[in-house]
Amino acid sequence: MTELVPLRRALISVSDKTGLEDLGRALAERGVELLSTGGTAEALRKAGLKVTDVAEVTGFPEMMDGRVKTLHPNVHGGLLALRSNPDHQAALETHGIGAIDLLVVNLYPFEETVAKGADYAECVENIDIGGPAMIRAAAKNHAFVTVVVDTQDYGALLAELSTHDGATALGFRQLMARTAYARTAAYDAAVSGWMAAAHQDQTPYRRAFAGVLAQPLRYGENPHQQAAFYVDGSARPGVATAEQHQGKALSYNNINDTDAAFELVAEFDPADGPACAIIKHANPCGVARGATLAEAYGRAFDCDRTSAFGGIIALNQPLDAATAEAITGIFTEVVIAPGADPAARAIFAAKKNLRLLTTGGLPDPRATSLSFRQVSGGFLVQDKDNGHIGPEDLRVVTRRAPEPGELADLLFAWKVAKHVKSNAIVYVKDQATVGVGAGQMSRVDSSRIAARKAADMAEVLGLAESPAIGAVLASDAFFPFADGLMAAAEAGARAVIQPGGSMRDDEVIAAADKAGLAMVFTGMRHFRH
Repeated sequence: MTELVPLRRALISVSDKTGLEDLGRALAERGVELLSTGGTAEALRKAGLKVTDVAEVTGFPEMMDGRVKTLHPNVHGGLLALRSNPDHQAALETHGIGAIDLLVVNLYPFEETVAKGADYAECVENIDIGGPAMIRAAAKNHAFVTVVVDTQDYGALLAELSTHDGATALGFRQLMARTAYARTAAYDAAVSGWMAAAHQDQTPYRRAFAGVLAQPLRYGENPHQQAAFYVDGSARPGVATAEQHQGKALSYNNINDTDAAFELVAEFDPADGPACAIIKHANPCGVARGATLAEAYGRAFDCDRTSAFGGIIALNQPLDAATAEAITGIFTEVVIAPGADPAARAIFAAKKNLRLLTTGGLPDPRATSLSFRQVSGGFLVQDKDNGHIGPEDLRVVTRRAPEPGELADLLFAWKVAKHVKSNAIVYVKDQATVGVGAGQMSRVDSSRIAARKAADMAEVLGLAESPAIGAVLASDAFFPFADGLMAAAEAGARAVIQPGGSMRDDEVIAAADKAGLAMVFTGMRHFRH
């Protein structure tokens, strides 16, 4: 392969005009002939640059609303010809085809069109055909042709030309070709995914996902694992779209835990009051509402002060100074919130290792989206768990019905249990968690762990009795036996929310009645593996 290839002729056709004038001017100053199409040619001419229309090269005008303009041998021959092959060179000469050394193309804004909620016809019109064809042709012939598909790479291209006196090196062309194929793959993935959704095909025969590198990470879950963070371009507020105001770069575990925290706190509508979630190792160790954000944080912290150390804090309202002051009382890895006022940011500025992220909003917990998980030889795809339960969905199955305060706490506990690793048990009292049991193989063990944590915090807080006494309990799945329920009763729980559906529901209901518990069934479970 040829190491250095001088750029003499470039074809530029872009939807995103960012940096176009500067690029065109820099190429023209190096004597590069510019070919272009439609709006790109017009923009270059307005910048005072000499441009040859692709229609002059092909001998055909742009037609069919621009659908046909670059699909021609005079274009693709110029991109695909091997300069080292005499037959290819002869074909260029015979047919009067000029070689193209540089292709700069970014595609029709299909993803943006879908994101703004355009109708089916408009989305189809924004599926690019000629662009991907040219990109793939140029990338295939990277031995001789440079292809650039991202505006952020214009600077690298111009630096390369400066280094090699108007030429590009093979290594650079290989890098740009890899980037180009990844772009067309991501584009096709977006199109196919949209079409599957538009036609309500839940299990398409082929499924593709794509992402854009947000940041390389120092390592993954452990130091011996390499990792990187990719974003999918969705507008869902969260860690992927957040602005980081201070602190060192997020780690793999930080990103995972921060996402878990923010998705949990989003379950609590800020219009109903402040809420705070504290996460450790992707599990909540404290969740609470309060009259103020600072009070919500304090109540969440009091659920498990030990686990909260070094945790992730998510807030459903903008961070204020009082809450910031309270948070700085212990070491915290990350705080994520819809916003932060200047006074709060000033308080955090003194904690250089504390990361502060703001998102501008909360994710919609009821929105539909896909999640996927890798397994050996493939991956599992499912809808994101956006299940929601309201008072009207509950079925009282015991002689005693929940009192109004108990009902509100049951619904609170159910929202939290959705975000706890199964088997999940959550104790709640007065809109605050007081004990969380997570990730146990036995639901009885989760019940006992949650109760023990509540008892432990009673000692720390100097309470006369465990806060589990008089609390309510949520179980993410049914109780297969009455023993887990009895563990809750022994801890002092007064009401229970669970999906129901066990073969022994009658036995569990009878045990609840005997213990004087109120119990409701949701008919929905929230396994989180």
